[in-house]
Amino acid sequence: MKKILVTGSSGQLGNCLRKISDDFSEKYIFDFTDSASLDITDASQVEEYFRDLKPDYCINAAAYTDVDAAETDSERAFAINRDGVANLAEACKNYGVTLIHVSTDYVFDGDTNISYDEDNFTNPTGVYGLSKKEGEEAALEANPRTIILRTSWLYSEFNKNFVKTMLSLFKTKVELNIVADQYGQPTNANDLAEAIMTIIEYERKQYGIFHFSNYPETTWFDFAAKIAELSGSKIELKPVSTDQFPTAAKRPARSTMSLDKIERIYHIQPNYWENSLEDSIKTIIQNHE
Repeated sequence: MKKILVTGSSGQLGNCLRKISDDFSEKYIFDFTDSASLDITDASQVEEYFRDLKPDYCINAAAYTDVDAAETDSERAFAINRDGVANLAEACKNYGVTLIHVSTDYVFDGDTNISYDEDNFTNPTGVYGLSKKEGEEAALEANPRTIILRTSWLYSEFNKNFVKTMLSLFKTKVELNIVADQYGQPTNANDLAEAIMTIIEYERKQYGIFHFSNYPETTWFDFAAKIAELSGSKIELKPVSTDQFPTAAKRPARSTMSLDKIERIYHIQPNYWENSLEDSIKTIIQNHE
């Protein structure tokens, strides 16, 4: 059986991959690691791990994702998001491994009125986006068998994310101010996990950069409003502008991504974000009953 190494398995995507791994147990052996069992910033440790495991695929779900903290913790952000990716890509090249690396819409500046495709110019506005951009470049340069999956606004029933934060705040707040002038695409991490396995199972692989998210675009305000509706909350949500909600790192104003390429090449049809959100909220509520 083929082996799949998953890094960052304690994160949202890693947990979603673990959840569906039994569905593929007749074909694949999964090896789930986190920073304690595999430090991707340590090149020699990565090399030794690959030498012992001899994986066929590496799904890199490890990342420094605290967008605001990255502004003052840039050394750590680059160590994980760029250097760690380079270490994995080099090991993948040395052992003939296909690397599936997860990136972000934050590689774009958001200064556009059209959806970004995979070939559009990248221009990140903060440390997090820049570190992810340079990680993409390192992976593609080191290993020709690399697939980059840019995603956005990731959430799930696992770990901390916007959906779970909103559900928690709805229980204690009467009203909330939510940014209404930033546009993007919410993505259920369970859908991303399924897409990754579809790519792994696809015989005629094409490498390079692909976009994956749910669709269509929305704003944080409308996203929060739908969370409130689906959870039955009566909270009052007030739309505010980005200028009224300052953060350490600048966010893209509109980072909507075109999904045409992944649909055309891998025949993956992303879900509507409202439908995937409804499924996720049901799961989160069930888990807390």
